Amino acid sequence: MKKVLIIFCAAVMLFSSCASTTVKRVDPAKQTDLSGYWNDTDVRIVCESLIRDCLSSARVDQEIRARGGRIPTVIVGRFRNESDEQIDTAIITSIMETVIFNSGRLDFVAGGATREDIRAERQDQQSNASEATAAALGKETGADFMLTGSVRTIVDRAGNQTVRTYFVTAELTNIETNARIWLEQNNEIKKVITRPRNRL
Repeated sequence: MKKVLIIFCAAVMLFSSCASTTVKRVDPAKQTDLSGYWNDTDVRIVCESLIRDCLSSARVDQEIRARGGRIPTVIVGRFRNESDEQIDTAIITSIMETVIFNSGRLDFVAGGATREDIRAERQDQQSNASEATAAALGKETGADFMLTGSVRTIVDRAGNQTVRTYFVTAELTNIETNARIWLEQNNEIKKVITRPRNRL
């Protein structure tokens, strides 16, 4: 009986060691494609292209000059996922916002949930903070432009092969006039995915 128990324990230990999780850290810039779906490499390629185009845009330049050198203010609107995948578009807008803001070309104001949180805090201060320290109402900076965009995919399948092409569009629109001052599309992401054929 003791022998059986020892063999059983050894088998359990062997099985659990085979099923253990392994983690390997890699360079974030290294291209890693596991599934063939949208990933961090795609985000980097798309954002670099769109940001570069926005920062070198003659129309954005013209808008800055038209304001006497005052840096235009932007609010981030909806960046829609119209693809057939689960894509967190907030990552795209966050990277674009950070890099463009840090370039000094455009300023950004808070939008979405952040703006609502700030407004709630400002309202709360009217009743609970001292008059000297309470943030005043009606002093928000109005945005000149809204940054919006979308991600779409075209999927082509034949046999065990799939071609996935991504179209990522970003645009800046004048809030007062609805005129688009910058519009760019990136379609550099095209993947051919070959899966094993089903065996009968």
